[in-house]
Amino acid sequence: MEPETQDGAGSSGKAMSGAGAAGEGTQPAAQPGVRPGPPEPGDGLRWIFLGPDGLRAGWSVAIFVAALAALAVALGTAFEKLGLLNPRGGFTPGNMFFNEAASLLALVGAGLAAAQAERRHLADYNLRDARRLRHFFSGLAAGFIALSALVGALAAGGWLRFGGVALLRGAAARYALLWGATFLLTGFFEEGTFRCYLQYTLTRGLNFPWALGLMALICAGAAAGTRGTGGWGVYAVAVLGVAPCYLLHRRGHAGSPFWQAAWITSALFGLAHAGNGGENWIGIFAAAAIGFVFCVSVRLTASAWWAIGCHAGWDWAETYFYGTPDSGLVARGHLLATTHAGNPLWSGGADGPEGSLLVLGVIVLLLVWLAAVYGRRKAARSGGVIL
Repeated sequence: MEPETQDGAGSSGKAMSGAGAAGEGTQPAAQPGVRPGPPEPGDGLRWIFLGPDGLRAGWSVAIFVAALAALAVALGTAFEKLGLLNPRGGFTPGNMFFNEAASLLALVGAGLAAAQAERRHLADYNLRDARRLRHFFSGLAAGFIALSALVGALAAGGWLRFGGVALLRGAAARYALLWGATFLLTGFFEEGTFRCYLQYTLTRGLNFPWALGLMALICAGAAAGTRGTGGWGVYAVAVLGVAPCYLLHRRGHAGSPFWQAAWITSALFGLAHAGNGGENWIGIFAAAAIGFVFCVSVRLTASAWWAIGCHAGWDWAETYFYGTPDSGLVARGHLLATTHAGNPLWSGGADGPEGSLLVLGVIVLLLVWLAAVYGRRKAARSGGVIL
C-alpha cells in the first residue's frame, strides 16, 4: 500500500516567530506514534526552538545547511588528497563520479544530523515508498523519453545535427556504465537535497509571508550571483508563483504549505544551476520548471523516487547518449556526436537542449503524463482530490 501524500495541514496563515520559527503542518510525528506537542507555558524560551511538531523547521534547515557545508568541504578535501577528485579535471565520468559521491555522502551526513535533531528517520524525508522500485524505473524511463523527444524536436527543426557514433563498442559500454553510475549519484544528491529534505521540511514550516520573504532573498541572490541575463530565469519563477501560492493561502487550502515549499525549492534548484558557465536564462528557468515537475511527482506518488529516476534518466540521455551539452557542460566520453545550429533561442546554443524554448513544451508534456498516470490514482485514493 502506498503511503499517503505529504500534506501541509494546519492553518496556512500561521506566522513564524523568531529566527527559524515556523507554523508547523501535519507531518509525521517526531517519533512514530508520539507527537511531542507544544511547549508548556512554563517552559521558558523553549518555544523559540520547539513547536507542535518538535524542532522548528527553520532551526532544522540551519542544522542541515551547516552540516552539509562542513561535510562537503571535509569530504571534498579528503577526496582530493586521495587523488580521487581533481577540481580542474573537467567533465569526465571519473572526476564527476567522485565529486557526486562526496556530495552524496555529505548530504547523508547532514540529513542524519537533522533527523537526529528532529527525532525522525532519514526515510521520513519523502523516501518512504512501498513502490519505490516501480516509481524509480518509471521515472528513469520518463526522463530518457522526455529528453529524446526534445532532441528529436530539435533535430526535426534543423537546430541539432547528428555526427555519428563517437565511441567504439567497448568504450561505449564502459562509458555508459560510468556515466550511469555518476548520474544515479547526481539524482540522489540533487533530489535528496531539494525534493527530499528541503521539500519535506519547508512544507511543515512555511506560510505565505515567509515563503514570499524567502523568495525575495533568492531573487537577491540571483541578482548578486548570476552573470548576464541568467537571473531572469529565477525572477520568472518568482513572479509565476506569487498568485497561485497567495490564492491557496487565502483559501486555507490544506496543500498550501506544500506548494509554497515547491515554489521555494524550484527557484533554489534553478539558482543552483546558475553557476554553470554555459547557462542562459531559459536554461535556468527550465531547471526550476523541471524542479517543479519533480515536486508534483512527490505530491502524486508520495515520495521522491520517481523524481530521482527521472533526473538520472534525463541527465544520462543528454550527456552520454546524445552527447549534447548538459547545462553548458560537454562531457568526455559520449556515445553520439551532435552539434547545435541556428538561433540559440531554439537550438539552446552552448547551454544545450535545456536552453531551447522547446524544453518548455517537453516540461508541460511531463506534467500531463504525471497527472494522467498518477493523478488519477491519487484522486481515486483521496476521494477525487488531486492537489
